[in-house]
Amino acid sequence: MAYRVTLIPGDGVGPELAEATRRVIDASGAEIEWELQDAGMAVMEAEGTPLPERVLESIRKNKVAIKGPITTPRGGGFRSVNVALRKALDLYACLRPCKHYAGVRTRFENVDLVVVRENTEDLYAGVEFDEGSDEAKEIIALSGARIRGGSAISIKPISAYASERIVDFAFRYAKENGRRKVTAVAKDNIMKATDGLFYRAARKVAKQYEGEVEYDEWLVDAMCMQLVQKPELYDVLVMPNVYGDILSDLCAGLVGGLGVAPGANIGDEVAVFEAIHGSAPKYAGMNKVNPTALILSGVLMLRHLGERDAADRVENAVAAVIAEGKNVTYDMKSNRDDPTAVGTKEMGEAIVGIMNG
Repeated sequence: MAYRVTLIPGDGVGPELAEATRRVIDASGAEIEWELQDAGMAVMEAEGTPLPERVLESIRKNKVAIKGPITTPRGGGFRSVNVALRKALDLYACLRPCKHYAGVRTRFENVDLVVVRENTEDLYAGVEFDEGSDEAKEIIALSGARIRGGSAISIKPISAYASERIVDFAFRYAKENGRRKVTAVAKDNIMKATDGLFYRAARKVAKQYEGEVEYDEWLVDAMCMQLVQKPELYDVLVMPNVYGDILSDLCAGLVGGLGVAPGANIGDEVAVFEAIHGSAPKYAGMNKVNPTALILSGVLMLRHLGERDAADRVENAVAAVIAEGKNVTYDMKSNRDDPTAVGTKEMGEAIVGIMNG
């Protein structure tokens, strides 16, 4: 069966990573028909928006997309294309597996965690009011002096609907992928209303999976300590948006960094797979950046499509190339100035070579 997939190369090093990933996935045995769609800074200059409607239409039609990194200007310019995609397509679940592969230099081994992050609410919903605004003054007045005058204010919405939805996603993912435990992470001893609601929603959902998947809870600060002391005790972690953003990077650090950390943003109708790291524009066109994260995002995509054998072939080939340590990019060498380091294209070709026997 052929699957039609939207391919968004991105900008910076994105096109190089996307091409290496496409070649690897094409060699996996899965039948993929690629529909190329451009987005990002170059498109902004040509079309006046970094995310044209044609891109969204393509993803809605094909149901599945994979994208390279896209530059988000700091302090000005257009808003994040990643955030815009999540909002426009209701991609409410951010999936961030963090798995150690032999050969990756890290302080930890035997780490195999999955962070499930709610994508639509919390402080990242963007409900903010500038200092001195009428809205901020009104909220300060309503707070009964609990908020200092002259404050800028962000509002943290957490709903039962979104909390139950993301926790159910985490439990379904655990069941479908042979995972043993789901851990809810929040901070309800301080934020009793919002984080308390998240935990209540999580417990409600957990009852539906009793006897199938274990459930426990940790406060977010304590979980950070747990993860840097004994990450092997944890499996699937589910949490609200901001905690998920922070802990997913922490977990990526446990297994070698963002260069080996895949990601996906998934909704009920569509899914977009992406590397989590940035676009590294200073390296654009230099054939230098590690393609592992985007290739492993392709593994997630193949599993989402039901092509598990193809996904396993790709992941096993990636693991073999990394373990050998020969045909890998500079960042995966013990000495980053190692002259034997290969480029993005060559590492991708080495992975293809393993799959082709």
